[in-house]
Amino acid sequence: MTRSSVLPALLALTLTAAAEPIRLHPDNPHYFLYRGKPTVLVTSGEHYGAVLNGAFDFRVYLRELERHGLNLTRTFAGTYREVAGNFNITRNTLSPEPEHFVSPWPRSATPEAADGGGKFDLSRWNPAYFARLHGFLREAARRGVVVEFTLFCPLYEDSMWNVNPMNARNNVNGIGEVPRTEVLTLKHPALVAVQEAFVRKVVEELRGFDNLIYEIANEPYFGGVTLEWQRHIARLIWQQETRLGVRHLISQNIANGSRRIEQPFEEVSLFNFHYSRPPDSVAMNYHLNRAIGNNETGFDGQADATYRIQGWEFLLAGGALYNTLDYSFAAGGSERGDYAYPDKTPGGGSARLRMQLGVLKRFLDGLPLLTMRPDRGWIRGGVPEGASVQALAAQGAVYAAYLHHGRVVKDAQPRYQVDGRTQGATLEVELPPGRWEGSWLHPATGRTAGSESFRHAGGARRISSPEYTEDIALRLIRR
Repeated sequence: MTRSSVLPALLALTLTAAAEPIRLHPDNPHYFLYRGKPTVLVTSGEHYGAVLNGAFDFRVYLRELERHGLNLTRTFAGTYREVAGNFNITRNTLSPEPEHFVSPWPRSATPEAADGGGKFDLSRWNPAYFARLHGFLREAARRGVVVEFTLFCPLYEDSMWNVNPMNARNNVNGIGEVPRTEVLTLKHPALVAVQEAFVRKVVEELRGFDNLIYEIANEPYFGGVTLEWQRHIARLIWQQETRLGVRHLISQNIANGSRRIEQPFEEVSLFNFHYSRPPDSVAMNYHLNRAIGNNETGFDGQADATYRIQGWEFLLAGGALYNTLDYSFAAGGSERGDYAYPDKTPGGGSARLRMQLGVLKRFLDGLPLLTMRPDRGWIRGGVPEGASVQALAAQGAVYAAYLHHGRVVKDAQPRYQVDGRTQGATLEVELPPGRWEGSWLHPATGRTAGSESFRHAGGARRISSPEYTEDIALRLIRR
């Protein structure tokens, strides 16, 4: 290697190490500060196998997210994998073929792991895994995509535990002869030691990346995962990073739906919910002054409108992060998100949905996020029957509202239904005096639907929308 090639490489390494990781914004910790700008995280992402599935071309995938202005992906660490047929997901990126499973631990020459390959050696690290992990983080960083790296996941079914490297059947170390409901607990010291070593190794390896959030575990309210174990892992990350002199955000997955957090971990800065629709989780926990995310939707049928509405509603309620599962991403040539998944697939995903979520991201980028707070009080009436509204306000200066006609229907398929009839609304709003500019936006197309400028003496005013279907957004700015 020549001196001219060494210097750029050293410079790039220095810049990466010096970049401050994404963090809560000090002026409004309900949002993030990333590369000098306040931001929310929005995506329609693959089913978490981008790193552990060696057949998945993550470069094509990340390029597709960047193309639509999306800035988040969630990926599992390889301590968990699925098998074909789990959750009725075809070409599931999280269920690689055995020869394509890239595990943190290397396979040995000892045969007869449950998947037909060699057994894993939990005392060694797999260089190919960490090379791929580094490559994924670098490519994501280059494209402005933040990676939420989920360290662990409960074993929902025996089929998942049967092929897991931490199962004694599948490793040469004799570790993990335990029930699957006790894997993510503190009951088995040898297994906990393996997990601790993995966390320390990952934190060491990824210390220089600015586009990284650690998530303790996916859906730890299933599969016997204990709160004590979660706290132990969170503290381990914190302690290891303290030793290294770096600090990445730690996220904790709280519940499906909404729940009030009674005793938050001090190490956690981002509290994530799944299927938080309506987004009551935000209001319930806003007082904690930390970011609230909805980092998984995608089991409500295949309509784009369903996941567009859920994203708009959550973020206009004051949330900071939204991720919907996108089953149009698959390994083996569909990494650009063009897989025509079958009707039995539980959710959706498409280039059109990704475009629509890009519209949402740009709408929020156009607001003064640091002064915005959830506030529907300025909307005094006029919300159509059957509609729901969420709103943000920078009092006296900027107001944003989102109207939609989606709702959860229990014991029905799909579980989320959207009224597609043509609608109209005349909102009764309370505004301070001044010169105002208002504009309506169609979230499905990104097209401005109408705008007006007016002088207002203060108090009540009616503002009428154009006709719309499914949903519409309003922005008011005092000039």
